[in-house]
Amino acid sequence: MKITKDTIVTITFRATDAQGKLLEDGREPRAYLHGGYNNTLPGIEKALEGQEKGFSAQLVLQPEDAFGARDESLVHSIPKSEFPPGVKVGGQLQGTDDQGREQVFTVKKIKGDTVHLDGNHPLAGQVLRFAVKVVDVQAASAEEVAHGHAHGAHGHHH
Repeated sequence: MKITKDTIVTITFRATDAQGKLLEDGREPRAYLHGGYNNTLPGIEKALEGQEKGFSAQLVLQPEDAFGARDESLVHSIPKSEFPPGVKVGGQLQGTDDQGREQVFTVKKIKGDTVHLDGNHPLAGQVLRFAVKVVDVQAASAEEVAHGHAHGAHGHHH
């Protein structure tokens, strides 16, 4: 079966940054619903379109095909007095961006009375390398399409 819209694709992948630092070891298979559901990176979905079980590839994804370009408007500083207790550098907080959308912010540093937050994905702006292998391809169920994600052993569990 070919990978097309509304197929469940099970892959393994090994991910590194442009310098070769391991980000994901790829040992555990992952299933995603293919076809624009934002269940995997755009560059991976483009590379797998039309392929079949057994396909493998070495991919180099530019930021726009991975986690996007860095958006400096998502970098904020807030007074430490407005900061919840117990969260440290590297911790994450859920808040809202300037348009009122939910956003996850990472605490980048705490300096004096100021907390510096970054709403970018930690890998935004980076070139990433993937070794991807297609383990399985099957038709998605109506429920998976309705939910917008894969269910089952390597997908989402309800």
